Amino acid sequence: PVHTIPDQALVFEALMTMMQEDIRHLAVTDANEKVTGIISNRDLLAAQGQSPVFLLREISAAGSMTEIIERHNKLPRQIRSLIAGGAKAKNLTRFITTVSETILDKLIKNTIDSVGQPPVEFTFMILGSEGRREQTLKTDQDNAIIYKDVPKKNESEVKQYFLNFGKKACTLLDEAGYAFCKGNVMAMNPKWCQPLSTWKKYYSGWIHAAEPEDLLKASIFFDFRTGFGNNQFVDSLHQHLFASLSGWPGFFRHLTENAMYFTPPLGFFRNFVVESKGKHRDAFDIKSAMMPIVDFARIYALKNKIEETNTLERLRQLNLKKVLSREEYEELERAYSFLLQLRLARQTTSVIDEKAEPDNYIKPKALTQIEQKMLKEIFVRIEKFQAKLRFDFMGMT
Repeated sequence: PVHTIPDQALVFEALMTMMQEDIRHLAVTDANEKVTGIISNRDLLAAQGQSPVFLLREISAAGSMTEIIERHNKLPRQIRSLIAGGAKAKNLTRFITTVSETILDKLIKNTIDSVGQPPVEFTFMILGSEGRREQTLKTDQDNAIIYKDVPKKNESEVKQYFLNFGKKACTLLDEAGYAFCKGNVMAMNPKWCQPLSTWKKYYSGWIHAAEPEDLLKASIFFDFRTGFGNNQFVDSLHQHLFASLSGWPGFFRHLTENAMYFTPPLGFFRNFVVESKGKHRDAFDIKSAMMPIVDFARIYALKNKIEETNTLERLRQLNLKKVLSREEYEELERAYSFLLQLRLARQTTSVIDEKAEPDNYIKPKALTQIEQKMLKEIFVRIEKFQAKLRFDFMGMT
């Protein structure tokens, strides 16, 4: 198919589309979706100069960990200038994720140079926000290793190789600015460094789980994709997952119950519910406020056998499959994009202006009246979508 881009799109957005689709030309369309011209990656790079793509090239060319860190540290300012230029939130997270993928690719190759060639094929699997291509500036590692099953006599030797591999790779990622996962969901943890047959058993166990609590920490494993290595393992896991889901309504009920833990921070009188003390006083956690939309998209995507992991893309596919109406899709898309934009703006402020770690805490009083009004509207709508989820999967209104 011919890849197109609207004539109102930013140069950066056209470049991101080319990189993601691995193409060199795009057809430009007008408001009536009529093709008005063709643009090449050369034209775009000439127009961009010190562009985000330039930063990616710098990271690819980095010769040492010091250079990788130094270039990774340029990211917040790059994001701020893209926000100021009007870039869409989904393209900002696409760019942040592409930076992470470029760094991951480099560090995994360094790991192979250090520990030697892998004895069998494997996948370095990425999970959670990175698995959804929704990374922001505040992120830790969520990863795992799947390797090919081997005869019993080779098991311990192969396992030892991949554990060393996982430890080395995760340590390098930590040094590069991707903090170790507090929940220890990393390839260096023996539990998450396993052959494909064990991974299939894990997924079967989660699907047949007796209690919602058994699934609480497992939700990030349903946002998975290949970070490096052989894609066939992730494909095989997807097939196993969708085949196993048939006839297990209990799984969706458990996921839905867990999704209800996150409620929009809105009180009975439609006032914002904020922290009353501590360093985040008068603020609410926007990451938690966004979770209901992420959960909603994940649950309906799994139910409808959609392999896509990105929240907005899941919602788009649900609309194409007529699970969501056009109006529902547009409402959720706008709500999620607005929250994401606020979150990224807050993170760039904390890094650049406050010289602090990026955080997810928004003070409603620091927002404009229009932003406050939009937030309240979005939170009211999220409650309605949560009610839909409850009705569809728990039979409750």
